[in-house]
Amino acid sequence: PDANPLTIDAAIVIAVALIYLIPLLLVGLWLWGDERKRNAALRAFLVVSIGIGLNQILALVWPHPRPFMIGLGQTWLAHAADSSFPSDHATVFAGVGVTLLFAGEVGLACATWAVGLCVAWARIYLGVHFPLDMLGALGVAAVAYAITLPLWHALGEPATRFVQRLYRQVMAWPIDRGWVHR
Repeated sequence: PDANPLTIDAAIVIAVALIYLIPLLLVGLWLWGDERKRNAALRAFLVVSIGIGLNQILALVWPHPRPFMIGLGQTWLAHAADSSFPSDHATVFAGVGVTLLFAGEVGLACATWAVGLCVAWARIYLGVHFPLDMLGALGVAAVAYAITLPLWHALGEPATRFVQRLYRQVMAWPIDRGWVHR
């Protein structure tokens, strides 16, 4: 009740909008990156996909109410009354961050985690998550990365080359004009 309306509005923007930086980051790595960065972008996409899949399984096995579902605190953001554990948003940021870290993109990894921390704070502040939902997301992202690692060692390079060939066919016109990397 005593919350500053500007803080609430800022938290809503952070909680809802900043997740869109992730696809922009991955697309940017692909369009303007070398093969190593493209490999990292595809691997991050796979890590996030596996992480979100694990989140869905966890929600089915152990449904956990959101704070507003049990009348706890104030809710400042409308949200579906689904399982809160683990946070999908935090899983995405953590999964991309860990992938970038191990791909040698330390600065981008730290920036991704910093933005993810802001998103986690906002979603807790707005009453749609518990702090442990965020910690659970870190664990899920780590497991998703661990699952991805052997798959990527076996199939990552051929997958990257295949997607690059497809990309070069579809994007031939902007590539020829130098707008994006070949």
